[in-house]
Amino acid sequence: MRQLPHAVRALRNKGISIFLVEQNVAAALRISGFAYVLESGRIVLSGTGSELLNDERIRQAYLGL
Repeated sequence: MRQLPHAVRALRNKGISIFLVEQNVAAALRISGFAYVLESGRIVLSGTGSELLNDERIRQAYLGL
């Protein structure tokens, strides 16, 4: 995952959207401009990466904080 953040940011800066599926939630949200949280194939939350990274529900359910 070392090169992924740089590649995602470079593509985002060019205006290219990316559908990223990543189990490392914290890393994915840090590089995401906008994110969706799926549970059983349904969108249950959405927002900017930083909003979701700071959302208490995400922190408890996916980050173990």
